[in-house]
Amino acid sequence: MKKILAILLAALFCVSVTSCAAKPNSPTSNTDSVSTEAGNEPTGEKQKITAWAWDQKFNIAALKEAEKIYEAENPNVDIEIVEFAQNDTIQKMNTSLSSGTTSGLPNIILIEDYRIQTFLKAYPNSFKDLTGIIKHNDYSSYKLDFMTIDGKTYGVPFDTGSAVLYYRKDIIEQAGYTEADMADLTWEKYVEIGKAVKEKTGKYMLTLDPNDVGQLRIMMQSAGTWYVKEDGTTPNLQNNAALNEGMKIYKQMVDAGIAKSISEWAQFVAGPNSGEVATVPTGCWFTPSIMAEASQSGQWKIAPIPKLGAIKESVNASNLGGSSWYVLNDVKGADVAADFLAKTFGSNNSFYEAILKNNGIISTYLPAAKTDAYNIAVDYFGGQKIYSDISNWAAKIPSVNYGLHTYAFEDIIKAEMQNVMAGTKIEDALANAQKQAEAQIQ
Repeated sequence: MKKILAILLAALFCVSVTSCAAKPNSPTSNTDSVSTEAGNEPTGEKQKITAWAWDQKFNIAALKEAEKIYEAENPNVDIEIVEFAQNDTIQKMNTSLSSGTTSGLPNIILIEDYRIQTFLKAYPNSFKDLTGIIKHNDYSSYKLDFMTIDGKTYGVPFDTGSAVLYYRKDIIEQAGYTEADMADLTWEKYVEIGKAVKEKTGKYMLTLDPNDVGQLRIMMQSAGTWYVKEDGTTPNLQNNAALNEGMKIYKQMVDAGIAKSISEWAQFVAGPNSGEVATVPTGCWFTPSIMAEASQSGQWKIAPIPKLGAIKESVNASNLGGSSWYVLNDVKGADVAADFLAKTFGSNNSFYEAILKNNGIISTYLPAAKTDAYNIAVDYFGGQKIYSDISNWAAKIPSVNYGLHTYAFEDIIKAEMQNVMAGTKIEDALANAQKQAEAQIQ
C-alpha cells in the first residue's frame, strides 16, 4: 500500500512534453478570503478569491472574461487571477496537499484532464464536490468520467481537445482526392491518400514526433479505450486491440515515408505553415496556429478525425488534451469560488460567445453550440462553419477513464514504439510494456 501511495504522489510530478507555459508570477496566498455566498451588493470588505491558470491567450483570457461578467453582478467580490505554469502548479499542489496544508493555494485551479484522477484519489476531500452546483449534463459526456468519484463530480469542464483533421484542400486535390474523400476516413485510407500526396506533390501527409505519441491517444480514445482499464489503475497494454492497431498504423506512416519527423513544437507548427505538410490530425486547439499563416487563407478545411478501420468500436471522433476547473475545499472562499464558476463557466452563453469570438476557445458546454458565434462561416476555412462542426464532433467522443498513470505508461509505450520501428514485433513490444507497467504499480 505504501508503494502504491508513493507512485500516486510521484505521478503528480510527471510532466507532458506538450505542457508548455510562460514563466509564472509568484502565487498569492488567499487566506483572508471569506467563505460565504457572494451577494449582489457590497457588504463592507470585499471577499477575495484567487484563481490559478496558465496561458495568457487562452485560459487566463477566459478567466478575465469571466471575472468581468461576475464582478459586474457581484461588486463585493474581488477575483485575483494568477498566471502559474502547469508544471509549477502540479508541484505546488503536491507539496502542499501532501503536507496537509492549503496555505498559499488558490480557491480555483486549472488541472489537465489526464492528471486529475491522481489528485482526487491521492487527496480525498481536498476538492469541493460540485454536484448540484454545476449542471454537468450540460457538458460533453466524455469530460465527466475522470472528474467523478463515487457519484460525486468535482470539476467544471472547460475546453475541448476534440480531435480534427486539418487538411489543405488544394494539395489533396492535386493528389486526385476531393472533400468527400476526406470525410469520415479510416486511418488505413488516410495512409493510402498520404502515399498519393507524397508521390504526386512531394508533400508530407503529416508530422510525427518520436517523443510525443499523441496520435496513439487519439486512436485509442476513438475506440473507447485507454492505457488503463476502467478501474483507472490496471494496465491495459498487452491486450489493447486499439493500441496494437494504432502502433501498426504509426509504423505504416513512417515506413511509407509520408511522415516528416520533428522534435519540437516550433517544427510542428512550421510543417503546415510552410506548406510542407498537407494535413494535421490533432486537437482543435491547433486552429489559431493554422490560421497564423495568412497567405493560406481559403486553402484549409477540417474533417472528422479518422477512425481505426480494423476496430469495430472505433468512431470518427476523439480527443487530445483539455483541462477543467476545480475548487479547493479547505481554502477560505470555496463557496464564493463555486458560485463564480457556476455563474460563468457553468451557465453563461454570452461568456462562451465572447471567448470564442475573442480567443478562439471552443468549450464543452453544449448549450453554447447553439449560439450565433458557433455558427459563423470562417473565411479562412473556405466558409466552413468549423466551430459548429467541432462542437458536433465533440459530442460524439467516447468516454474513457484516464486513470492514474497516463504519462507513466505512455513513457513505456514511447520506448516500445521505437523498438517496433527497429524491428520488434508489436505483440512482443506490448507484452514487454505490460510487464513494465505492472511492475510500476505493484
